[in-house]
Amino acid sequence: MKAGKRGRSTALYETILKLKDLDECCRFFEDLCTPTELRSMEQRFDVAVYLQQGLVYLDILEKTGASSATISRVRRAMLDNGAGGVMQEVIRREAPRVDEEKEA
Repeated sequence: MKAGKRGRSTALYETILKLKDLDECCRFFEDLCTPTELRSMEQRFDVAVYLQQGLVYLDILEKTGASSATISRVRRAMLDNGAGGVMQEVIRREAPRVDEEKEA
């Protein structure tokens, strides 16, 4: 992403790339975001993982509590390749298991 694209600064994204480990990443986002913002982002990512796994809307709604509008929005972003299909690519790379993470 270029610095001038849609008036965005790349400083945040460059800083995220410098985070050392999961703990530092979690603390960084807790400092940066409100609890509601973090829950929303985590929920959207969980929805994306479940969509990638082939779950249907009702199952995703039950597992995440996300609204059908949120599920549709995430699905649309993934199908239309959002910002270049990056989310699908990253999910495939590591194949996160949402249920296992929640239990830990």
